[in-house]
Amino acid sequence: MAGKAAFDELWGFSRGRKPRDGFEPLAEWIGNAPPGELERRQQAAEAAFRNLGITFAVYGEAEAAERIIPFDIIPRVFSAAEWKRLEAGLEQRVNAINAFIDDVYGERRILADGVIPEDIVLANAQFCIPCAAARPPHGVYAHICGIDLVRTGPEQFYVLEDNARTPSGVSYMLENRETMLRLCPELFDLLPVRPVDSYPELLRDTLRSVSPRRSADPVCVLLTPGQYNSAYY
Repeated sequence: MAGKAAFDELWGFSRGRKPRDGFEPLAEWIGNAPPGELERRQQAAEAAFRNLGITFAVYGEAEAAERIIPFDIIPRVFSAAEWKRLEAGLEQRVNAINAFIDDVYGERRILADGVIPEDIVLANAQFCIPCAAARPPHGVYAHICGIDLVRTGPEQFYVLEDNARTPSGVSYMLENRETMLRLCPELFDLLPVRPVDSYPELLRDTLRSVSPRRSADPVCVLLTPGQYNSAYY
C-alpha cells in the first residue's frame, strides 16, 4: 500500500511539479543551478563551520565527539502569513509553559483539578522541591524557549519538544544566516527574507525586562559552563 506523501515546504504535496504560491523564484533558482554548484556551496559551508569551530558534541558518542552544525544549502521556507500564525501560537505556548511552572510550584490547581495526575509531577525526579513557593522576578521562569517543530501539512505542525532550560541553538541559527548571506546572496534579492540579526538586542531587552529592581540600567550577564559543554559555541 502506498504511503502518504510527505509535505515539502517548497513543493507542498505536488512532488516537484509546481512550487507553492510565492516560492516560484526559489524553485527557479534551484532548477537553474549548474550541476554540482549546490553541492559545492554545501561543502564550502561545512568547511567554514569546521574552520570556525561551529560545532556541538553528542554526549555518550565518543566516536563523534565534535560535529559541525547540520546545514542544508536548500533553505526551509515559510510565507509571511504562515510565520505570523506560527509566531502567535509559539508565543501562546511559551506563556502556557510559564503559567504551568508557576502553578505546579505554587497553588497546584492543575493537580487539584485532576488535569494532570499528581505523581507525574510530584514524583518526578526533576521536580525541584526547594523551588516550591519560590517565585522568580515578575513570575517569568522560562525566559527563552527553543521549540522544535515538525511540519506534516500545509496548516499542520506538531511540537517535538520544548527546550526551556538553555536553548543554545540560536547561535547556530545566526551563523546559518551569515553563511547563507555569503554563499547565496542572490536568494536575498529574489525573496523578501526577514532579518534575524536583531536577536542579540532582543535577548538583551528580555534580560533587562526581568530585572528584579526594575533598574533603568540593569547589569545583564550570560553564564556558561565553559568550553567543554556540548553546545559551548
